[in-house]
Amino acid sequence: MEQFATVCGISRPTLSKYFHDPSSVRKSTRQKIEDALEEFDYRPNIFAINQNRKLTKNVGIVVPYLADPFFAEIARNIETMVIEAGFRPILLSSHGSTSQEIENLDSLRSIKPAGVLMAPLGRASDRIALEAFCKDVPSVLFDSNISELGDVFVGHDNLQATTLICDYLCRTGTSPAFFEMRTPTNPNAYRRRKAYSEAMEREGRPVHLLQVEGEDWEFERIGYEGGLKLIEERGLPSDTILCSNDRLAIGLLAAAYEKGLRVGRGFGTSLRIAGHDDHPYSRYTCPSLTTVSQDYTAIAERSVDLLFKLIEGGERTDIRREILFEGKLVMRNSA
Repeated sequence: MEQFATVCGISRPTLSKYFHDPSSVRKSTRQKIEDALEEFDYRPNIFAINQNRKLTKNVGIVVPYLADPFFAEIARNIETMVIEAGFRPILLSSHGSTSQEIENLDSLRSIKPAGVLMAPLGRASDRIALEAFCKDVPSVLFDSNISELGDVFVGHDNLQATTLICDYLCRTGTSPAFFEMRTPTNPNAYRRRKAYSEAMEREGRPVHLLQVEGEDWEFERIGYEGGLKLIEERGLPSDTILCSNDRLAIGLLAAAYEKGLRVGRGFGTSLRIAGHDDHPYSRYTCPSLTTVSQDYTAIAERSVDLLFKLIEGGERTDIRREILFEGKLVMRNSA
């Protein structure tokens, strides 16, 4: 800025006023500055400017795996809302890695964020590191609910949604078996397993847990390989399969097709397959996937709104809130 002040003939304090609020300087001065900006192609370093402010305009958005279209979609919604509110979103993915998640938090600390919207890895997260970060920075968690972390959690009501689709599948056909990873990466999977078991027990129906191997984020591959093995070994205890999430269901659909099992409703079908989340691709599978949806837009809107209230209020309490949105049944051709 010192160099720019010299070449354009405007004092540095006046330039600072202009960059903070262009309308705060005289019209003739503003025109002179803007002509010089165009001529010399000067751009202020926003991150450096923020270091001198008590409250920056930076808002961190951390997701566990941006290659997953589910997280890409919800991050897109959040990012748009943050920009519209006049803040600068910093979107970071942890790529399923504990060390990368910690590095993302350290990177955000260095730019003094006003607040952070975060979907933690869950089981793989370093809880001590997350606790220290959330203590220092206003934080709203979404998707992955790690108890007592963050100021607020906004997410999906896994109990209500899982019960809803279990009831539907029981009402329209044979009792579903539950297809899941033996060691899930996301804590939502444990809540869905518990909700499934409780729903079956209430109805006096058998509880069948089909647990396949896999601990990474390649859920389609895990669903496909686990599904092939179960079909080959005749290990399916029911012709109705409820998958813990849509990505596992997509893999299981591929396995069923490869083994010549027709999925869907009506004459000539061998299996009904349903999922959970209403993944962006679930409507385009073959057959299209019956599932229970998450309200992406509502979760994003409430998360952003609550974070800005935390930022603007400036006061944080020790009382952590949880806000859950109900899922909706999405009836398609697979079940």
